Amino acid sequence: MLRLGVNIDHVATVRNARGGAYPDPVRAATVAQAAGADGITAHLREDRRHILDDDIDGLMDALSIPLNFEMAATDEMQAIALRHKPHAVCIVPEKREERTTEGGLEVAREENKLAHFIAPLRDAGCRVSIFIAADPAQIEAANRIGAQVIELHTGAYCDFHAEGRFGERDEELERLREMSTFAHSLGLEVHAGHGLTYDTVKPIAAFPEVVELNIGHFLIGEAIFAGLDPAIREMRRMMDEARA
Repeated sequence: MLRLGVNIDHVATVRNARGGAYPDPVRAATVAQAAGADGITAHLREDRRHILDDDIDGLMDALSIPLNFEMAATDEMQAIALRHKPHAVCIVPEKREERTTEGGLEVAREENKLAHFIAPLRDAGCRVSIFIAADPAQIEAANRIGAQVIELHTGAYCDFHAEGRFGERDEELERLREMSTFAHSLGLEVHAGHGLTYDTVKPIAAFPEVVELNIGHFLIGEAIFAGLDPAIREMRRMMDEARA
């Protein structure tokens, strides 16, 4: 079965807008777990704009499904990951000025640094994932540094769809298809995510090499209108339908 990881970052965004304790992202994670999510993703950014350190503590205590801990390749984040030892660690690019993660990690130019960075995480038992664009050079570099998983950035594909640029959307979709096959041929586990909605999820979910989708912002937004549990169940239904 294709796995669904639910990113709960933007529950924390809403909470932090008022500076209080509500809505609680840990509660959102337990609702997602009950709704059939296979894992929870949380990105602890250096600027702590949404998820906070205490949230990671709470998620580690509350969940019986895996936590995918997204983080930048910094000493601070490595230390936090090594303290908690989550099931998975996903290394992502991070810039303070960006609104959201704008692209994949540059692995090919930073191979030596990243290889040394992820080694202790692997030794601690974390599955290491690298969030990258659908580019063969980046996939090959991720494989060389010892990552077990890659997560393909689907943001450009989703943006092209939203903007009605369907020719470019289809080109990007084909690139994602080819690169999922290529990564799988190297022995990498293939995940995908960023910007996926009900309108864009099925073509990605249909790729046989992709074993996990990580979806957050859309589900949290849809939860305003439908509730989090129904939103997740509908996404799961569409993923299963596409995979079947």
